[in-house]
Amino acid sequence: MRMNTSILALLIATSQAAADPLPEPVTDADYAPVDLDEAKLGQLLFYDPILSGNKNISCATCHHPKFATGDGVSLSLGEGGVGLGPARRPDPENMPEDRIPRHAQALFNLGAYEFTRLFHDGRIEVDPSKPGGLRTPMDEDMTQGFASILSAQTMFPVLSADEMAGHYGENDVSKAVRSGRITGDGGAWDIISKRVASINEYQNQFNAVYAEVEAGRPVAFTDISNAIAAFIEFEWRSDDSPFDAYLRGGSLSSGATAGLELFYGDAKCSTCHSGPFQTDHGFHAMGTPQFGPGKAASFEDHARDTGRMRVTGNPDDAYKFRTPSLRNVAETAPYGHTGAYSNLGDFIRSHVDPIFALANYDRTQPILPELEAEDWWVMDRPAEVSAIRDSARIFTSHLNDIEVAQIVAFLNTLTGPAATEGRLGIPEQVPSGLKIDR
Repeated sequence: MRMNTSILALLIATSQAAADPLPEPVTDADYAPVDLDEAKLGQLLFYDPILSGNKNISCATCHHPKFATGDGVSLSLGEGGVGLGPARRPDPENMPEDRIPRHAQALFNLGAYEFTRLFHDGRIEVDPSKPGGLRTPMDEDMTQGFASILSAQTMFPVLSADEMAGHYGENDVSKAVRSGRITGDGGAWDIISKRVASINEYQNQFNAVYAEVEAGRPVAFTDISNAIAAFIEFEWRSDDSPFDAYLRGGSLSSGATAGLELFYGDAKCSTCHSGPFQTDHGFHAMGTPQFGPGKAASFEDHARDTGRMRVTGNPDDAYKFRTPSLRNVAETAPYGHTGAYSNLGDFIRSHVDPIFALANYDRTQPILPELEAEDWWVMDRPAEVSAIRDSARIFTSHLNDIEVAQIVAFLNTLTGPAATEGRLGIPEQVPSGLKIDR
């Protein structure tokens, strides 16, 4: 039976009205401009272990192009680990004290202007009312001179004992951090800056890139972090995916098109994964399983991680985490703030019914380097699991396996070759002469 054309037109219009609109194509205007010489300096610093307390870990150790700017594991091993990615293991001569509490996030498109909150809990945020225009856990002690929020983000890993600083008493950086000396002469940032500037090749490059340094100002930590930010902005700008081509007039496969229609329609994925980079930059409780050391203050004795609530103090923010961008998501497994799911389809299914997914979580899903640790403190306590469950919000209706596969097909169209392959790549060597993670 043929359907009346007016009825068909009405159904199509109704369907389109129910769907969220597609984003506008990304353009140069969406990104901060990058000085290529500054980015090339940042490339060397990003891969150079000289920024770590024990000179054995670089930014690339946990954000490596081989693993799509992550490290391919659920919770990383920083200080005390050897090797790269899933092959990283504890160093028997310098054992890690614990895992990093949260999954290493991808670095794609962080040079875009719309990224004004960073880290899983948004603890660094653009705030014009603050000195330097940023709100961070350092509050009024925050050093000014960071060119962007991305630049400021780099200051935290170098101060973390488990990430890059090293454990108490192991080196001059860790000792400074332990005693609370971060800024000023003799502070952790000052120690790192002087290390870098003592290498002639670095000093010469800083002179060439920053006029104030050439004029005689000592290299500051903000110069280091600004250069690294410029590298990240240039290297991992990602706007050449099949989806970008589609927005500019191209086409997608039938499976990916069906997934796109679900994503922006009935599946309601775009409720949170909106905009040109598929994120609303908001915070949502998804009932993601919690394992590992959690986030606790020094006086607390637990392994829970309440996410955004740790920043705002608002109980309504308990277990909420920032919506990640989905650019290159097919390459960035595992998924979730703990890296709880190694399979993208399984992660999508957990969004459909987070309560069921939490209750039936498969503990073999996480990719965890071997370490003697009490990883399941939260999941072994019914009251803790109930708190996560009760916070979870259900965003979408039932999806069958075919629909999940279609959404995965669409998400694969968000992979951009320029960023995943890299523009500058891994340098052959770094000025310090230290070993590069490859």
